[in-house]
Amino acid sequence: MTDAEIEITANLVRDLLQEQHPDLAGLAIREVAGGWGNQMWRLGDELAVRMQRMDPTPELQLKERRWLPVLAPRLPLPVPTPVRFGEPSERFPKHWTIMTWVPGDPLDHTSISRGHHAADTLAGFLTALHVEAPAEAPISEDRGEHPKKCTDGFDHFFHAVVPDDLADDVRAVWDDAAAAPEWAGPPLWVHGDLHPANVVVTDGTLSGIVDFGALFAGDPAWDLAAAWVLLPAGCASRFFTAYAQADAGTIRRARGLAALKSLFLMLMGQSGDRGLPGGKPTWGPAGRAALDRVLSDGPT
Repeated sequence: MTDAEIEITANLVRDLLQEQHPDLAGLAIREVAGGWGNQMWRLGDELAVRMQRMDPTPELQLKERRWLPVLAPRLPLPVPTPVRFGEPSERFPKHWTIMTWVPGDPLDHTSISRGHHAADTLAGFLTALHVEAPAEAPISEDRGEHPKKCTDGFDHFFHAVVPDDLADDVRAVWDDAAAAPEWAGPPLWVHGDLHPANVVVTDGTLSGIVDFGALFAGDPAWDLAAAWVLLPAGCASRFFTAYAQADAGTIRRARGLAALKSLFLMLMGQSGDRGLPGGKPTWGPAGRAALDRVLSDGPT
């Protein structure tokens, strides 16, 4: 088998634990649905094993190992924090990491019913995260650019999934974002991949943020798009009031990026896109709902 073809099973996870962390090998192991670059296994009640799967290099896991212990102590929501490292071996030639488990239901499998609470919670989280990053912080090769530099990707998603009756309105949102000013501040810490599968919900509100593999230093608009991608209709204004540090240009970029992310989710909801068997069926409806919010909840 090639690395990509290795079947990750509960028995394999237990064997790896026995080899490298035998004190944890007796804990219950349960597969967690979802995952793309990595496959997740619940380990006991408080831990999870994150197994590198589709990611071609270990860069994303190594980034989480390096920076999450630095960021987690000052973040107001639970995030997965690495506690043990699994190294490549003859049994499994890729990296794997044991992390704290963040309880809750992924947003693409549930909904937010306490919208204002969630808006305030998300604003508080991003206010804490969005501080100036150190010089050695990672940069992103595939996200973080000004929207005007992402037009090829937007056009691909646009032509693939935008309903005809929404095309003009969606294009107008994107064109406005592309015309917005550049980010003029210092590079800030940015999660980079806030979408419904990467946040968890408890009691109708946001209760945790997961998957920091895209973490980078740059324009916070990439995270502020979550005002439309994650929050219920009518909550974007509440979010930006609570966040209180986004100027008009940043909000314009964020809204356009929210349209981009919504279209991406819609495309991933289609069967078999990018070679994913069955696609991501829960992402399609989440993306369409987010796109409707982008169009109905204009700039604050």
